[in-house]
Amino acid sequence: MDEQNNNPNNKNKQKSADGITVKNKGVFYKNNKNSPKPEKKPDRPQTSPAPPAPEKPKKKKTKQFSKNENKRAVEEYFNDMAEDAYIEADTEQNFDIDIDEEPAEPAAVMPEPAETGPLVEIVGIRYKPVGKIYFFAPEGAQYSINDKIMVETSRGLELGCVAIPNKHISASKVTQPLKQVLRKASEEDVEKAERNKVLAKETIKAANARIKFYKLHEMKMKLVEAEYSFDNSKLTYFFTAEGRVDFRELVKDLASIFKTRIEMRQIGIRDQTKILGGLSICGRQFCCNSFLQDFTQVTIKMAKEQNMQINSSKISGACGRLMCCLKYEHEAYNHLSKDTPKINSIVEATTGETGTVVESNILTGICKVKISQKAGADGQTVVIKPFPKKNLKITGSVKNAGNTAAAAEQPAKD
Repeated sequence: MDEQNNNPNNKNKQKSADGITVKNKGVFYKNNKNSPKPEKKPDRPQTSPAPPAPEKPKKKKTKQFSKNENKRAVEEYFNDMAEDAYIEADTEQNFDIDIDEEPAEPAAVMPEPAETGPLVEIVGIRYKPVGKIYFFAPEGAQYSINDKIMVETSRGLELGCVAIPNKHISASKVTQPLKQVLRKASEEDVEKAERNKVLAKETIKAANARIKFYKLHEMKMKLVEAEYSFDNSKLTYFFTAEGRVDFRELVKDLASIFKTRIEMRQIGIRDQTKILGGLSICGRQFCCNSFLQDFTQVTIKMAKEQNMQINSSKISGACGRLMCCLKYEHEAYNHLSKDTPKINSIVEATTGETGTVVESNILTGICKVKISQKAGADGQTVVIKPFPKKNLKITGSVKNAGNTAAAAEQPAKD
């Protein structure tokens, strides 16, 4: 008993007559008629009311969430922030510019990607106005575009024009070793190069006379251009012919006349057109004679994919070959034709109408669809309507539909 009274946990506890534990601060008793009710505490004496205490701000009750609910709430919060940022960015871009306001500055051009690996300083040189560019080592000198310079080549000393000024490129793009630029061309060098051009043209008359003498003109051999090297050590003739030509006697004869080394080079019809130049059917100068450095392969398939009329006079150039400009837009047509319904395709429009494509324009994306409509009890009318390709869905083709109908008509095998 003494241990129970001395236990601090039992200080606030006492047992009632019925054996029910009763707390001092609160009363808990058995609900029966015989159990005694607790005595009421005497009322405190009334005193003057105290001044009202200032009201404290009520604390907002925070709702307890589980881990999944907290995670979901955080995701929704950040999703709302992302939507607000997207809407704000969209509204900033779609605005009207008043006439009185100053126009916005143009966007900066993205710089070219930096070269990787060891770099080499080069200068790009051309020997002809529209020719291939060759790289040379400037050896510390600075050159500008259209500067005339002297370089050492496999053909000897040559005068070239700078097409690409000093520039550092990756060593993997250069064939080593690079030949050096000797010096800037003087006025005498430029005058000598011009005299060589005049002398080369004069030699063509004598060369044509010797071609007739050896009856090489019967093989349709035709001289196109003559070119002297800078030091007059070699004279090169460019000619066209239908087949191989035995010009050994002609070379010996010309070498004895002009007292220099003679070289004959056979070229194709496209190279001839590039050298001679002229105006195309579009009214502009030949592309090969104005800016094209190399010839690319052009096929008749490119003309068909561009819906051009397959007529040799319409798609052929002055050289008699397919026009080089057919290659320019081939990539764009090839990309746009992937999602454009082809002719004789069965399509279904967003309006629910079904028909056959009879015409399609790849650039505008408009397709004309032939739709059959009922007119009266027995008659039908055919209507052709234009639709944007985005409003059409390909469901088949006329050939496939015919094969499907023929297969359905065949009787099933037992």
